[in-house]
Amino acid sequence: MHYLTRAILSLKPGSEFVFESDDYSTIVWHVLEGTAPTAKQIEDEIERLKAEDITAAADRAAAKAALL
Repeated sequence: MHYLTRAILSLKPGSEFVFESDDYSTIVWHVLEGTAPTAKQIEDEIERLKAEDITAAADRAAAKAALL
């Protein structure tokens, strides 16, 4: 799943949308409760998710190393 998709679903669970080329300006909302997140909010969430993924990968590597 692309980071843009993950970020939007993290910020607006249950929303339905489409977009082109990971471009915020092309998002078309089909289902959205409340207001759409701003580009900045989505960018911040993408950065948070990337950091979370890096931490999870490091944790998996450490757990694997501990088993060896």
